[in-house]
Amino acid sequence: MKRILNGTLAMLLCASASLPAYTQTVPPPAAAAAQAQANPALLQRVEELAAVISGTTEPSAFFTPTFLANVPAERFKATNVQLLKSAGAIQDVRLVSADTPFSGMVELTYEKTKGRMRITVDSAAPHLVSGLRMMGMASGEENMGAVIAALRALPGQTAITVARLEESGPAPMIQINGDQVLAIGSEFKLIILAELVRAVTAGERNWDDKVTLGNQQLPSGFYAGKPASTTATLRELAEKMISVSDNSATDILLASLGREKVEAMMTTVGIADPSRNKPFLFTLEANKLKGRSEAGYGQRYGALDEAGKRALLAKEIAEARAMTATQAAAATAGNAAPASAPGPRKPNLIETVEWFASPADMVRVMDWLRRNTETGPAAEARAILSRNPGLPPETAGKWAYTGFKGGSEAGVIASTFLLQAKDGRWYAVSAKWNNREAEVENQRFLALISRAIDLIAPR
Repeated sequence: MKRILNGTLAMLLCASASLPAYTQTVPPPAAAAAQAQANPALLQRVEELAAVISGTTEPSAFFTPTFLANVPAERFKATNVQLLKSAGAIQDVRLVSADTPFSGMVELTYEKTKGRMRITVDSAAPHLVSGLRMMGMASGEENMGAVIAALRALPGQTAITVARLEESGPAPMIQINGDQVLAIGSEFKLIILAELVRAVTAGERNWDDKVTLGNQQLPSGFYAGKPASTTATLRELAEKMISVSDNSATDILLASLGREKVEAMMTTVGIADPSRNKPFLFTLEANKLKGRSEAGYGQRYGALDEAGKRALLAKEIAEARAMTATQAAAATAGNAAPASAPGPRKPNLIETVEWFASPADMVRVMDWLRRNTETGPAAEARAILSRNPGLPPETAGKWAYTGFKGGSEAGVIASTFLLQAKDGRWYAVSAKWNNREAEVENQRFLALISRAIDLIAPR
């Protein structure tokens, strides 16, 4: 039987971004939202959705400027080229349900499969689309053996660990290349969250502590371009960092907590080889390293020892001009400037300028977060992890709790889940796919992992 999964095609814009496809502006749906009456503007945009995905309608005529600032038109087109290549042409689009008069769930029927998207339309004329999140594609694997075989067949390197979380630590149930260290994209943000949990538990920080932006250079995201006097609480920053993988929130939080303290947390949370992530990169640093091809920053960085890397970051990278959101997206697509036409993105330095961990590492990270967020103020982090569960209602409904963080860039995709069964037992699932030769098929990978989570849910 085919299942609909939450792809959270969440991870398509930059090495550090795990932006929900296609944008950050759509919040996870309410658990039990009542059916609303769809406004005619919502129905009209749903009717037009096939044309904009297929490329016959320009994104500028369909999306708000804010949407396009986060997801440049050419990146949106390139994403859809990938999607249509694997799913086939769109044959039908219908509104399944409305959460509000201007937002709801859409089902798309493709030649080869079906998928769902959550859409939000601006309530003010001309009623442009302000949010679009891919909620999943169908996966037909009947059992775990078929899922594992499909993962093994993917080009490049794949790895997965499925574990029960016991008092003595994670107990692997399924492990394929579980100790293989691969690029993980925005999953690194879990380690920043862990340092915040430690600091809150120790009384060094409070969730309501405020941070002032100041003159810090920032990558794309909610806080990019905000006045230097803008303030945000640690809670707000953590929520944006995890639930919508906001890069600007991530860099602000990392600067506030301190790079060295986050680096120290890697050993605490179970990263077997912390040296691969030292220095612990800010997202803006990663984008500059990948994007400034004329200066050869990324190639030079990969050849340096830790001290040399720190020196390069402190001087040349710190002084290099910040990229725009469009340039940052193009940088991690392997281009120094925005692509002139949609097409496959080229993996760019994914073995040297990235954040690295194995599936077993990330299972240990999730287990640490589970054990250290049971009670007290740190419990807020567990709620933050569940803001975007990364799973469709059908699969998430089989679990009492779902926490999620993923990440990707061209040639990289990773997903890690913290799951509590309805009988109280805890599990973690972490999987990675790297291909240095070509862009990976995000939806195919996410379909397989979601299917695996569906299969391991205790009946």
